[in-house]
Amino acid sequence: MARSAAIATVGLFQKPGSEPARQVARELCACLQAKGLRVLADPEAARSCDLPAQPRAELAEKSDLLLVLGGDGTLLAAAREAGERAAPILGVNLGALGFLAEINPDEAVSALERVLAGDFETQARMRLRVHAQRDDETLLSSLALNDAVLTRSDLSRMIDIEALSDGAPISRYHGDGLIVATPTGSTAYTLSAGGPLLLPGARVIALTPICPHALSQRPLVLPDDVALELVVHRSEGAALLTVDGQLGVNLSPGDRVRVSADAPPAVFVIAHARTRFHALRAKLGWGQR
Repeated sequence: MARSAAIATVGLFQKPGSEPARQVARELCACLQAKGLRVLADPEAARSCDLPAQPRAELAEKSDLLLVLGGDGTLLAAAREAGERAAPILGVNLGALGFLAEINPDEAVSALERVLAGDFETQARMRLRVHAQRDDETLLSSLALNDAVLTRSDLSRMIDIEALSDGAPISRYHGDGLIVATPTGSTAYTLSAGGPLLLPGARVIALTPICPHALSQRPLVLPDDVALELVVHRSEGAALLTVDGQLGVNLSPGDRVRVSADAPPAVFVIAHARTRFHALRAKLGWGQR
């Protein structure tokens, strides 16, 4: 989808402690300021660009475009902290893998100039709304771009999780845990656990058991309009809920985790020359011998 709306304010998210990210931040900041645009920076980018620091959530709320300098972890945090607003995100890959970031550091300035000229396309990526509750107490409430994972802690053995869809039982999983993933998250933890590969634009949710104690329990793909509920029934030790591998909370038997896909999608700027299969071929080595 082409985007032609004027961009007046640009927010910078920067990977902490990365000298390459710091250098790219300075280059992009200089480019933006030379064009008379307002630049907002998170605490890390603020140090690189000599700007006042702003909390990421406030920065995302005020920006017409988000520049994210780092790896997939930085992009996951930006997509989550952007909240309900869907300002387009342009990722510059400064990490090891880079499934999400579209742009390499040496093309960052030229890519930014194309975007500012309105010459870009976007892709909406589904996000999950994750809510963990114990009786009337909210333990965690967050958006997720990749996944919500309910797993055993390091010292526990196996956990027992009941999964329900719109109140109807799906299955009871006894094993190391359960992954609820978006299509974007299908190339992350769930891929390592044997889950399906899904194209980013698909409107489905993947439910993947982690080392289940029954060979009959296999990954399941559900439509995006279901309301999932995961109930911890028994845990030989602590159970742990993580969101995008970055937020976490311990759970006890009886705690409930609700997951739905009714959150506004994250919007990513995509490169014209790359197809939907480009990242899969490049990162997974498809076609190589």
